[in-house]
Amino acid sequence: MIEQLEIDLDPQLLTLALTHRSYAYENGGLPHNERLEFLGDAVLGVVVTEFLYRSFPDLPEGRLAKLRAAVVNAHSLADVARSLDLGDVLLLGKGEVSTGGHDKSSILADAFEALLGAVLISSGRDAADRLVHHLFDPLVLEAAAMGAGLDWKTSLQELAAETELGSPSYRVTESGPDHDKRFEAVAIVANQAYPAGNGTSKKQAEQGAARNAFEAITGQVDA
Repeated sequence: MIEQLEIDLDPQLLTLALTHRSYAYENGGLPHNERLEFLGDAVLGVVVTEFLYRSFPDLPEGRLAKLRAAVVNAHSLADVARSLDLGDVLLLGKGEVSTGGHDKSSILADAFEALLGAVLISSGRDAADRLVHHLFDPLVLEAAAMGAGLDWKTSLQELAAETELGSPSYRVTESGPDHDKRFEAVAIVANQAYPAGNGTSKKQAEQGAARNAFEAITGQVDA
């Protein structure tokens, strides 16, 4: 990917971007990737925000903010990192390795931001922008086309208000060990529980539950 976009990345900076603090601490306090992550986070936010601003001139600030949040979040960043196979080359401490750190969304998201920071330092702002546009422009356009699906909880809240059903509530249960949690959420609207949503985070499960409730209520209204 980096080579295809004609980005020259300093090998030492690449190693730094892939070095998690757990590995650094276990190896005598080596430098780790958190400073690069801080830099990459700022670049990512600016580039995606500017793309949204220029691409959707008629959208209000609130909608633009929702689109950005749908794309610039730990879940999306982790998926991008997986598409680059970053998990396979991360330098992790033994504890993180034993608990599946190579595929943890939080670690992968941070590593991608660190990689972006390394690109900025190595090859400049144009190269960093090019990488972000290549990876995230399709995600932005996909999010913009989702309509209600951009934020199912907000959409369900609005639908429940329009149909005078009252505010939705959620019942969430969790299972699994700390390093591999699974969540199940049920949306309850007007004392009726709808099919559950599942996910690896409470937010993801609630979004799935909200979608199930939204689609069910919409079908009832349209019937």
